[in-house]
Amino acid sequence: MGEFENHPRILVTGGAGFIGSHTVIALVEAGYEPVIVDDLRNSRAKVLSGLERILGRTVEFHNIDCGDGAAMSSIFDRPVHGAIHFAADKAVGESVADPEKYFSNNIGATSNLTRILKDHKVPHLVFSSSCTVYGDTEILPVNEGAPIQPAASPYGYTKQACEQLLQYSHAASEGQLGITLLRYFNPIGAHPSAEIGELPLGTPANLVPFLTQSVAGIRPALTVFGEDYPTPDGTCIRDYLHVCDLAEAHVAALQWLEAHPGAMDIFNLGTGEGSSVKEVITAFEAATGRSVPHRMGARRAGDVTAIYADASKAERMLGWRTRRSLQECLADAWRWQEKLARGNQ
Repeated sequence: MGEFENHPRILVTGGAGFIGSHTVIALVEAGYEPVIVDDLRNSRAKVLSGLERILGRTVEFHNIDCGDGAAMSSIFDRPVHGAIHFAADKAVGESVADPEKYFSNNIGATSNLTRILKDHKVPHLVFSSSCTVYGDTEILPVNEGAPIQPAASPYGYTKQACEQLLQYSHAASEGQLGITLLRYFNPIGAHPSAEIGELPLGTPANLVPFLTQSVAGIRPALTVFGEDYPTPDGTCIRDYLHVCDLAEAHVAALQWLEAHPGAMDIFNLGTGEGSSVKEVITAFEAATGRSVPHRMGARRAGDVTAIYADASKAERMLGWRTRRSLQECLADAWRWQEKLARGNQ
């Protein structure tokens, strides 16, 4: 490890994934030493090469399931200062088709990991949650005190269940394990270097990667699902934030735990503003000069009309807020798509 051996080691489960890989960079920039644990079920090993090109060095990597205590044991030969837990299956449609997989991996692995962290007296845990936990809320913008509605999918339920599990686990630890639950809204974009970005396996389920693939000619024209919603332009509204802003929030949450040992709290992470599907298309065209092929379609089952964050608590307590614009998010996403199209990833 050389010059980095005295930096606080942070376990990053799912660290080769979209948000995890960007958080690895933010951790290094903040003076931490990330340790990636990822079994590559939802990511690709080439991401590690992208991280090395950005950072100018390798990052410790273990190709194992984070819930496997025996396999994880070697990581704790040296002290681990904290953990950021991203590893999970995350496709809503797949969770409906295979709920057992989602319960086993998302809830089971979180339970196992928490036990491992307690056994090794790791004092800090940052958990990757989701605004999905709110369900179909009518409170806008959504704050952390909003009622938790019944989950719309097994995936959403697993995030709710993991949050409850971690709250119980925190209470049982009697102040030995501090935990932050971070409820993301809609992360998009890519690292400005275009060395890492979102790598959806199969057909993208989210708007922006499908949009960029449509522009690149990989997918058919983007279908805008519904234009008769009670919004200013009739299309659904979401809160889109840059993945690099989101990555920096994890560092801020970790630093908050360092300043408040044994604490527990929940934070929304978003811009605090909503953008409609049509607004995203317009912003992409303005940012890139490329036309987005799209057509209007019927509403899609399960889509809520609008959801966006009240992220004032994160700004007040963590000193964090988004800094990158929607156009910057989309320009970075397109730069990444162009890189993929050139076969450089």
